Amino acid sequence: MTAVTVPPPAAAPVRRRRAALLGRAPQDTPAGIGTYLLLAVTMLFAAFPLYWMFVIATSTDEALAKLPPAVLPGDRFLVNLREVFSLQDVYFAASLVNSAIVSIVVTASVLFFCSLAGFAFAKLRFRGSNALMVFVVLTLTVPNQLGIVALYIVMGKLGWNGTLLAVIAPGLVTAFGVFYMRQFIVNSVPDELVESARMDGASTMRVYANIVLPAIRPALAVLGLLTFVATWNDFQWPLITLSGTDYPTSMVAISDLASGNYVIYRRVLAGAFVATIPLLVMLFIGGRQIVRGIMEGAVKA
Repeated sequence: MTAVTVPPPAAAPVRRRRAALLGRAPQDTPAGIGTYLLLAVTMLFAAFPLYWMFVIATSTDEALAKLPPAVLPGDRFLVNLREVFSLQDVYFAASLVNSAIVSIVVTASVLFFCSLAGFAFAKLRFRGSNALMVFVVLTLTVPNQLGIVALYIVMGKLGWNGTLLAVIAPGLVTAFGVFYMRQFIVNSVPDELVESARMDGASTMRVYANIVLPAIRPALAVLGLLTFVATWNDFQWPLITLSGTDYPTSMVAISDLASGNYVIYRRVLAGAFVATIPLLVMLFIGGRQIVRGIMEGAVKA
């Protein structure tokens, strides 16, 4: 006679919990205390560099020389910031304006051209589209440093070296943006919707403006934030093309603050903290759209 194996009593609650969680969406699953502790520790680690930057930016040279160092902010932030903006050979105020101009223009251009190209690769049929898309993806494997010399020569031929045009022009469209938008449009815009719009007499640009753009708004937010942050933080190419001019970008100006035989760190960190504020504002504005885009991509995957 075959013996019947009785599961231990402790296995029953486990099975019931698994059955309750089966088929439930991630946002409907309750988080435990361990999840909140992990998120809190992660948030503290992520925010500590910014907090420490602010502490140094509000301190004096004497406070920075003490051991152990101060862990609370001081009252010298405005004084240190006034020193940064008053330096004659750094042009920090102009650098913030230049970085804002470059980042806004490049971000707007990338969002328009990359979404338009992504729509063409995803929904339009033309000869050589697949080969051209492969070529675009292959350009991502080439380091930017390899093209610096050629880019400098081209900008010199155009007479743009030493101007903001030389910083803006190379970033007006990116291969990553084209690939990212193409993949998102393939998954989020049904072919039947495009076909029905064409049967109603809509032109290609009308389909792009009225159907594609509203559907890819979360992806535009993600790409816009990534592009703005990358452009704002770009250092190598602005340093090369704007060298010796009075129109630096914010990262070049911070580098000038940190140059010399004696570095005044309270000035450097005060300038770095101010240069970080626009990035935090962008993250606050586009945070909800970014989370929505990430969740939609995860569900579609």
